[in-house]
Amino acid sequence: MKKEKGGVTRPKGFFASAICCGIKRVNKDLSLIYSQAPAKAAGVFTANKVKGVPLIVSRINLNNGIAQAIIANSGNANCLTGKAGLNDAYIIIKSVARTLSIKKNDVLVASTGVIGKRLPVLNIISGIDKLVSLLSSTGSKDVAKALMTTDTFSKEAAVSFKIGCNTVNIGAVAKGAGMINPNMATMLAFVTTDAAITIAALKKALKESVQATFNCITVDGDMSTNDCVFILANGLAGNKTITTKGRDYELFKKALTSVCYAMAEKIIRDAEGATKFIKVNVKRAKDTNDARKAAYAIATSPLVKTAIYGEDPNWGRIAAAIGRSGADFMPAKLDIYLGGAKVLFKGTPTNINKDLLKKRVFKKKDIEISAVLNRGYGEATILTSDLSKEYVDINAHYMT
Repeated sequence: MKKEKGGVTRPKGFFASAICCGIKRVNKDLSLIYSQAPAKAAGVFTANKVKGVPLIVSRINLNNGIAQAIIANSGNANCLTGKAGLNDAYIIIKSVARTLSIKKNDVLVASTGVIGKRLPVLNIISGIDKLVSLLSSTGSKDVAKALMTTDTFSKEAAVSFKIGCNTVNIGAVAKGAGMINPNMATMLAFVTTDAAITIAALKKALKESVQATFNCITVDGDMSTNDCVFILANGLAGNKTITTKGRDYELFKKALTSVCYAMAEKIIRDAEGATKFIKVNVKRAKDTNDARKAAYAIATSPLVKTAIYGEDPNWGRIAAAIGRSGADFMPAKLDIYLGGAKVLFKGTPTNINKDLLKKRVFKKKDIEISAVLNRGYGEATILTSDLSKEYVDINAHYMT
C-alpha cells in the first residue's frame, strides 16, 4: 500500500469542483463530486435522533446501492427546517441530476453548518451550472476547502495498492473540528475508489472501517445532526470484483481503514481550540466493550482534558474516569502509564517525579495515556484532544 497525493479525485473517473454561492460570508461553500460511471455506494450516518434533512434524503437514495454524484454545502445544516427543508434538498438534487444528465436517485446530498435555517436554494441552483463546468481531476483540494466550517485546515488522503495486476486507488476528503463524538463523530467524510467491488462488500468494509476509525475519536462528547460518511466505488480499476470474503477483501478493507484513520487523526489534530493530540489506550480489559467504555470515559472527561491543557500530570483524574466508566476491573490491579512512564502500579503510586513527568511528557504536542485493567484481553484506542479556553470562545460565538 502506498500513500498518494490528492483525495477524492485520485481514483480513476472521479472529478470534483467547488464554488462560493453565498451561504458563508467568505470562501467556497458548495462542492460537487462526480463519477463518470455509476458507482456502487454505501453510507454511514449519525446515531443522533435529530437528523439533518440531507441524511434523510441520502439514506433513501442509497437504498439501491448506486450513486454517481455528491453535492455538499457548508455554512448551513438544513436541519430542523421541516417540509420546506426537505423540498429544498430535492430541488437541489433534481437540478444536479438534470445538469449532469444522471438519475436523480443517484445523487447524494450533504450539509454542515448552522441548524434551523433554510438553505438559500436560489443561490445554490444558480451555481450548479458553474459547479459542473468546473469539474476537474484536480478538484479534490477545492472540495476539502469548501467543506470547512470551524476547521483550520483542509483534510485529504489517498492510497493505492495492487489487486492482481491492477492498481486500485482510494481517496477521501473530510471536515470536522468540533462536536466530535462517536456514532458518528461530527463530520462529513466522502470516500471514492475505482475498485470493482460488490455492494455487500462495500457496505461491510465501510462499516468495519468506520467503527475502527471515525467511531474512535472524540473532542467534546457532543454528536452532530448531520454526520455521515459516503463511499463511491466505480470499478474503473478493472480488478477482479471484490466480494465479502478472501484476501482481496481484507486488502481493500485495510486500505480503506488507513484512509479513514488518516482523516480521523486530522480531525482530532484540528479539534477546536486544541493544543494537544491525545491517544488513549486501554488494555487487558474484560472484553472490547469494557475497553471502549474505559477509554471513552478518559477521553471525554473534562477534568482529564483540562489537566492536559494545563500540562498537569494529574493521573488521579484518569483513575477516577475509569472508575465511573462501568468497566469491570479491580482498582488494586490497575496500572496507568503517561507517555510510557508508569505512574500507577497495581493501584499504588510509583515514585516518578511529577515535575520531570510534566517536562518530558506533558509539554509535548502528542500525549499518550495507557491504562491496563488486568482483567482480560480486551483492547481499545480512542483519539481525543485537550479542552482549552479557545474551545469555549469558538462555541460561545459560533456563526458562519
